[in-house]
Amino acid sequence: MTDRRVVGLRDRLIRACEGATGLSPDTVTDPSHFDEALDGALRTFQQNKGLIVDGVLGPETETALTQAQYTLGDRPLYFDAEHPLRGEDVERIQANLSRLGFYYGHLNGVFCRKTHYAVVELQENLGLEPNGVVDLDTIAALARINKNITSSKAYSLRDYARLEQATNALKQRVIILLPWASSGQAVSPSAPEQFTGDQERITTDVALRTYELLNNVGASPIVVGTENYTTKAGEPVRTAETKAIATDGHSDALVLTLHCDWNTSGSANGVATYYWGNQDGTETYSPIGEMAARYILKELVSRTGAQDLGCHARQWELLRYSDAPTVWVDLGYLSSSSDSGQLEDPEHRERLAESILCALQRMFVQSNDTVATGTMSLSDIEAYYNK
Repeated sequence: MTDRRVVGLRDRLIRACEGATGLSPDTVTDPSHFDEALDGALRTFQQNKGLIVDGVLGPETETALTQAQYTLGDRPLYFDAEHPLRGEDVERIQANLSRLGFYYGHLNGVFCRKTHYAVVELQENLGLEPNGVVDLDTIAALARINKNITSSKAYSLRDYARLEQATNALKQRVIILLPWASSGQAVSPSAPEQFTGDQERITTDVALRTYELLNNVGASPIVVGTENYTTKAGEPVRTAETKAIATDGHSDALVLTLHCDWNTSGSANGVATYYWGNQDGTETYSPIGEMAARYILKELVSRTGAQDLGCHARQWELLRYSDAPTVWVDLGYLSSSSDSGQLEDPEHRERLAESILCALQRMFVQSNDTVATGTMSLSDIEAYYNK
């Protein structure tokens, strides 16, 4: 492919990738040609960022590449409620503030109000003007005190503390359920036209079944979407138009986003879960998200017999940009005759909902005598709350 935009892509990848070679427009015959070196560099960038490695500059890759253009010190950082600054420089200042114990939010690269307050507190402690602006003076002062401090992962410690304090398990706990249509995720270009409608219908049904089970044990589930649903008893389902509205004021919430998958090969089948972290395993940015993802995957595999495709760390936007731990659940491949046949079966979708309920119960109870994976029953959970 030859396109004038390829020249700009080369420059952006050079700035974003340390040690990138063979990309400079000055070193190739036709800088507007998308050659093998550029394809390899783009795929390496996607791999390093925990994105789908397809060599395509899609929305997720475009966003990650834009944010990777900044290093700390390239620009002043400050809080803008309407247009928050995003980038790797923001994530870096959040990490530094976290090591020092000033910031306890997620390292999501968004200069939010919580980040502003942490910067102000830092500046007050350093004797600088507490204006919340990360300028060169603030960066220099931070560097002087940060040399010998190792990562305490304060954001992780806060998440673990929240989990340890969960004495009532699922009782009154806010669980936010996102069917695919409410997630804002694009459909695979290889998927047929009917895939969109089928995925929306199936994930919405599983979300509503999960809502019913969680509601029955005293949790506070919320389904994200604009439709008005009712439970089997005729009561209105608690809904929110967006994930942001649903999580507002619910710092201890857990978000579950439900998806179906598609592959050009009809042999691809199975279930998988994803949480926010580095793909190489060096950093887990959402400990509760990881724990929930692992419990959910185990229960799904055990209760449905589905192929185990693993629990994976990713830096997708849907997982990253929320203070609430978020788990992406792939329920199966609609391109697979076996998976699609099961997903069309109401009894199978009920088992999927039961798997999610039992996984969350096991995670939040965290007792030594918890029953083995796949053996907990709904009556066991009801008995727990009727003690």
